[in-house]
Amino acid sequence: MSSSATTEATGQDPIWSVSEHLDDILGTVRPLEPIELQLLDAQGCVLVEDVTVPVSLPPFDNSSMDGYAVRVADIAGASEEFPAVLTVIGDVAAGQGEQPTVRAGQAARIMTGAPLPPGAEAVVPVEWTDGGLGGGPVSGMRAHSAAPDGASGEVRVHRPAEARAHVRARGSDVQAGDRALAAGTVLGAPQIALLAAIGRGTVTVRPRPRVVVMSTGSELIQPGEELAKGQIYDSNSFALTAAARDAGAIAYRVGAVADDVETLRSTIEDQLIRADLIVTTGGVSVGAYDVVKEALSSVGYGGDGDGEGDGEVDSTGSGIEFRKLAMQPGKPQGFGTIGPDHTPLLALPGNPVSSYVSFEIFVRPAVRALMGLPDVHRATASAVLDADKALTSPAGKRQFLRGRYDADAGRVRPVGGSGSHLVAALAHANALIVVPEDTTSVEPEADITVVLLG
Repeated sequence: MSSSATTEATGQDPIWSVSEHLDDILGTVRPLEPIELQLLDAQGCVLVEDVTVPVSLPPFDNSSMDGYAVRVADIAGASEEFPAVLTVIGDVAAGQGEQPTVRAGQAARIMTGAPLPPGAEAVVPVEWTDGGLGGGPVSGMRAHSAAPDGASGEVRVHRPAEARAHVRARGSDVQAGDRALAAGTVLGAPQIALLAAIGRGTVTVRPRPRVVVMSTGSELIQPGEELAKGQIYDSNSFALTAAARDAGAIAYRVGAVADDVETLRSTIEDQLIRADLIVTTGGVSVGAYDVVKEALSSVGYGGDGDGEGDGEVDSTGSGIEFRKLAMQPGKPQGFGTIGPDHTPLLALPGNPVSSYVSFEIFVRPAVRALMGLPDVHRATASAVLDADKALTSPAGKRQFLRGRYDADAGRVRPVGGSGSHLVAALAHANALIVVPEDTTSVEPEADITVVLLG
């Protein structure tokens, strides 16, 4: 991990910039090793190699309509007054192996997706015909099981058609040898559909990262329980678990851990077996009950807590550094690796807004890096500040304010105040307004950068 942070004027505590802390995280986190998965298990994962089409799609000329396969010359000039009368020689259904040959004066009743039979040059929709009933245009075919005679007899066609009308050509979707999907593609439902359509049953991907989320604090209880004096509901673990899933991870919510050092250490040890990344929230500031900091910083980088760095590790293999960042909200942060597999751990502040903002700026990029994605950051946009008065920001700190961004108007309006406990305002925000470190005031109608959420 880097140690490029600057030092406060007091010379006591190093101050890390947002960029330095993020660079340290991304310099430590490595993409997960590729594995081969069944298609549905690979949903949300990232391809690690190009996928080539082994067989053209569709693999044969087929009908795009329910109707009749015909020869173009036989229906030239057809109309309702003077329909073309053709002999029906049988049915061509989807999945049918052998097809009848359509000759002059003949038609084959054909279903959507069925192969175009030999001799046929076009398909006329059933609505352009009498459906073999001898009357005017029909709206559909009779079920074969109820009227098997529909595959024989005569059909009157009321309109002409050009060659290849309502025919999906072989290879019109993709050709054999084409690149179906490129390495780096995230597999969603359409991509999985394409893989299945070209016959791929498995695919090599980087798996979705497993993220364990836990909040700390003896005052926290689960939603649905009754609050006692001095208690609050645990919202952070729910917010961060949902955010991790939104980022592409498989997320496990542990819930609230009491303010007890040994309980926290044992909980983290228990969770290492199913974690590619651990996220804690709370207990990282300078209070007497900030147990995350107490539990994980005493060992340092492989030392025994005496500050000598003698190479010994405790049972958690902790290497967590706690830092102060030039950031608001989210000044206290922790980062390092833990356990025998050097699992990354990000320790976030406990205030709800600080926690969520820290996730978006630091944890989400780490999740995306584990997935092997080339671009790990949220999209940003330039917007005009829609505010009643100037925004103020502390000198030397990068401030992230909640905002409501209107993409059509290119404007953003602050939502709520700057307090790090204001959860309600966060629920109505769709962007973070970024005020740079060297800016202490932003006037209304000024251009400003926003991080787009969702």
